[in-house]
Amino acid sequence: MQSFLPFKTMLPANLFFFDVMVVVILATAAPSVSGQRYDYPTANLSTRWVNNAAAEHSVTYSDGSAIRAIVLRSPQTSYGPSFAAGFFCAPPCQAFLFAVFIVYTNSGGRITLPVNGIPQVIWSANRASPVGENATLELTGEGDLVLREANGRFVWSSSTSGRSVAGMEITENGNLVLVDQKNATVLKSFDYPTDTLVHGQSLLQGMKLRANTSNTNWTESKLYMTVHPDGLYAFVESTPPQLYYNSQVIPSKTSKDPTRVTFMNGSLGIFVHSTQPGSPDASITLPTAKSTQYIRFESDGHLRLYEWSGGEWTMVSDVIKIFPDDCAFPTVCGEYGVCTSGGGQCICPVQSNSNSSYFHPVDERKANLGCAPVTPISCKEMENHQFLPLTDVSYFDVGQIIKTAKNREDCKQACLKNCSCKAVAFRWYGQNDLDGQCQSVTEVFSLQSIQPETVHYNSSAYLKVQLISSSSDPKQNKMKTILGATFAAITTVVLVVIIFIYVRRRRKYQELDEELDFDILPGMPMRFSFEKLRECTEEFSKKLGEGGFGSVFEGKIGEERVAVKRLEGARQGKKEFLAEVETIGSIEHINLVRLIGFCAEKSNRLLVYEYMPRGSLDRWIYYRHDNVPLDWCTRYRIILDIAKGLCYLHEECRRKIAHLDIKPQNILLDDNFNAKLADFGLSKLIDRDQSKVVTVMRGTPGYLAPEWLTSQITEKVDIYSFGVVLMEIISGRKNIDVSQPEENVQLINLLREKAQNNQLTDIIDKHSKDMISNHQDEVIQMMKLAMWCLQNDSSQRPSMSMVVKVLEGGMSVENCIDYNFFNANSAISAQGNPSTYSAPPQASVLSGPR
Repeated sequence: MQSFLPFKTMLPANLFFFDVMVVVILATAAPSVSGQRYDYPTANLSTRWVNNAAAEHSVTYSDGSAIRAIVLRSPQTSYGPSFAAGFFCAPPCQAFLFAVFIVYTNSGGRITLPVNGIPQVIWSANRASPVGENATLELTGEGDLVLREANGRFVWSSSTSGRSVAGMEITENGNLVLVDQKNATVLKSFDYPTDTLVHGQSLLQGMKLRANTSNTNWTESKLYMTVHPDGLYAFVESTPPQLYYNSQVIPSKTSKDPTRVTFMNGSLGIFVHSTQPGSPDASITLPTAKSTQYIRFESDGHLRLYEWSGGEWTMVSDVIKIFPDDCAFPTVCGEYGVCTSGGGQCICPVQSNSNSSYFHPVDERKANLGCAPVTPISCKEMENHQFLPLTDVSYFDVGQIIKTAKNREDCKQACLKNCSCKAVAFRWYGQNDLDGQCQSVTEVFSLQSIQPETVHYNSSAYLKVQLISSSSDPKQNKMKTILGATFAAITTVVLVVIIFIYVRRRRKYQELDEELDFDILPGMPMRFSFEKLRECTEEFSKKLGEGGFGSVFEGKIGEERVAVKRLEGARQGKKEFLAEVETIGSIEHINLVRLIGFCAEKSNRLLVYEYMPRGSLDRWIYYRHDNVPLDWCTRYRIILDIAKGLCYLHEECRRKIAHLDIKPQNILLDDNFNAKLADFGLSKLIDRDQSKVVTVMRGTPGYLAPEWLTSQITEKVDIYSFGVVLMEIISGRKNIDVSQPEENVQLINLLREKAQNNQLTDIIDKHSKDMISNHQDEVIQMMKLAMWCLQNDSSQRPSMSMVVKVLEGGMSVENCIDYNFFNANSAISAQGNPSTYSAPPQASVLSGPR
């Protein structure tokens, strides 16, 4: 969910301008008079609207779209296009926007159904988070306009509480405004444009029009149009943004007013010198309006002008199309696709006179979706980077020019030395290419084939490709084998000597270590004798469970029930053990199991924790004990508790802590099913100025993030494990379940398949009718959060504070999710070396209370 000053989430848009009379529809619980014309200029405070088909002004159109109008402005004379605000859905009408849209009204001011007059959305509040049936919109008594789902989940707010708001109305040019008692504007939708402008609407300096991802997907794409001090610019988002259109004006050196672009009848005016009415400093000519018009910035990067004509909306101008075909637009052929001028066909880059293929289509049947490298670029193998040359091919972005590269070779070498550079294009004029422009590209979108005699310049593109390392000759391999064997033998002898010396010294210092007294250390939890803990656990007779690091027993100290964990095979000295106890004991949070005390006598190492009556999470989601399925509300709360516990460890402790073993067996539940994280035995402390920690592979197979293969880890490995646990809670099964059919054994592989085929409902826990019948949409959104956490690239995963915000409704899930999740468990198994884990391969069975 994207935040905007007072308006917190936004959506698509389209608008227009004409003389009107006001009709306000109050689709509320308040009584209405049938057959009368509504004649209220505003919707007043303490009014609540419910989104359902029973609303009086609910209209379904021939294409399957529907509106439920709340406020309406209709033409003062006759009939025609009118502005309305309310709930809108596109076919198949499963998700609704609170939006401003254009409808068609009759002479009585009533919404009618023209043959081709489908409603046009011009603005929306919840662009990234549509709502379902029975969602509510409320203009509260405090003056805040709030949108909520039927279950009460917060979606969007105008954040105008306490700002003297008296009501809501829609203006004569489609501006949805909140007004005070003096009818002065407090907030207006024009200040938060989405993808559309109407007559009289301005795009101010710094504002953006964001295109939809597609005609059916309302979320924002990478394409945006914005106003800079010297004119109107269009970009595709990358690092840095890539420019594909601009309409520049020489700014005044004396003017301090922000630049604005205003949609006027017959032009798109660019005002640089003044924000006051007057002639623009420059303008883009448009067809003069014969009826209602709006301009929309669309998913293909075009800015198009539409007009109401002949009972339907007609495109009358492609405003920024300055070339005869579409090849100059950045997404016309997807990433790496080459658009052929004239024909407008999309092909993948190929090397002339070679059978080598470095790129393949994303979809063989849809060439416009682009291409992907056969071998991804690896910064660890920069010596194997090479260029695929493309003659008479240009790139649209001329903003990123390497000024130091004046010739073709300098251009290519500069890119080879920079791993973030994915391609360069070199453009020159005339026959001499010693003085040209070198364009550097960090993310490659569509390229364009050119005819130099037509465009009057020459251009070649060079795409960086990854070569597969070639094998050495047999003699070199034999020599390497001999050297390797010799080195291994020497290393073995040295290691044996080092281990022998280490064991001798450790025995010596361990005796001294036992004589030290640590009772006086400040900040330590309570210290117990081994005899005391043996007595309180009745000779360790009531075992609650066991895991990779020891067994857990039930005990009672005074009147308090406790869980005593007896560590087995502990190799730490007493100093190291007590230092770790001091660290863990200083951590206190409602969603972390509290450490009460410890014991360190001779070789005995024990930890005393608070008792958790309902045991670990796995017993409640795997149905091993024939328990009743948890309802969705309980599962949601458990997920939020886990996220808050991890957020505290990652971001709120004095030192960042990575848990490194997040799984259901390490998540414990109290009487009220409040969840707490346990078992910090694998945790790794990370200094705040460290981005990565190199450590041996730890944790439990099935929950390990892909980056464990590199041994360079951050706290993001916990977020990957959280994503796995989240899917287990939703699906009611283990991540790796050999009782399932072969194709369904691994839950993450199954999730990838179902996500790609839009069949996510298939993996919802079949035991829970509550999740399937009443909360399916919420569960799907939770799966998308899990997929965000499972991204292969750890930098693309959210932080735990972002996860908490999503769960609490403060933001929405990232849209650009890669479904090709890497199966780290399979990769690790393929290494054939299970001994590299710090924990044994079997999962713990701590399923009882503790």
